[in-house]
Amino acid sequence: MIFKLIALFAALLTSTGFVPQIIKGLRTKHVKDLSLVTLSFTALGTTLWAVYGIYLNDWIIIIANFFTCATVVILMIMKYWYRQA
Repeated sequence: MIFKLIALFAALLTSTGFVPQIIKGLRTKHVKDLSLVTLSFTALGTTLWAVYGIYLNDWIIIIANFFTCATVVILMIMKYWYRQA
């Protein structure tokens, strides 16, 4: 049980790690310094982790990685969108 709680807390921390960057990007409309390669690798990696979580039927891994991937995709969209402005 303790390890499930540790996993849940770790998932919460890593999953919300990009949220402050999204908020900052929305406020400043500046995401030029974000690396598209890093974002792409992170999106692919979290997608693969989610697939692995599906294989294990581990909802903590699945939800945490899909959420993280979603935040990274949002940053990628913002990078494209604000480039046009």
